[in-house]
Amino acid sequence: MKGYLQFILLLTMTTSAIAQSGFKNQQLKFERVKTAYDQKWESLKKELSSAGFKAPFKLYIAAYKHEGKLEIWLQSTDQKKYKLYKRYDFCAHSGVLGPKIKEGDLQTPEGFYYINAFNPKSNFYLSLGINYPNSIDLKRSNQEKPGGDIYIHGNCVTVGCIPLTDEKIKEVYVLAVEARNSGQLQIPVNIFPFNMSDANLNKYTIQYPQQKIFWQNLQRGYAYFEKHQILPIIRQVNGNYIIN
Repeated sequence: MKGYLQFILLLTMTTSAIAQSGFKNQQLKFERVKTAYDQKWESLKKELSSAGFKAPFKLYIAAYKHEGKLEIWLQSTDQKKYKLYKRYDFCAHSGVLGPKIKEGDLQTPEGFYYINAFNPKSNFYLSLGINYPNSIDLKRSNQEKPGGDIYIHGNCVTVGCIPLTDEKIKEVYVLAVEARNSGQLQIPVNIFPFNMSDANLNKYTIQYPQQKIFWQNLQRGYAYFEKHQILPIIRQVNGNYIIN
């Protein structure tokens, strides 16, 4: 019986590994993904090697609305912490500081999310879907429709998403495919209103006092990662993020 259970465990692990490694092959069947790899992957591999990253790696994305910056953080299997790899500029902005409340408000969400969709045939070239709305967003929206379809994508237009241009999304999409193909089922995407230093928090809560408690909640997760370069465990409880 013990030998049988060990065999089943090994078979399950092997099947899972094969399924993960097949994700890239499935994506490469799409013309835009293949083009992105053809144009970007060789140069990305050289940059990754020069920066000290080895495959496989985990990916973390942080976005800052006011600064219009999207950060790519990576962690190779032989590294204990994440390390900043690249920054990209938003190509366009939508809405103001503060979380997304309802459908059609043009707001880019704020909170702790993860990539839940790879769209190789997007209307905006390539796009990575974010799992908005989460339970925090749903509670905030109350009786309003919260909206959805929030993506990091190509092109240079937005009604709440994060556009990077087609050339930049090629790189981000390829890195996300590599991370997903290596077994990272949830790629974190944390969207902050601004770089959440104490000075900035004090500055912007003067203009948006109604966001103070929510932004203080977000700052705890931001501060933990800034200090440790390790992602905290984040739970969603009764409309608040619990940072462990």
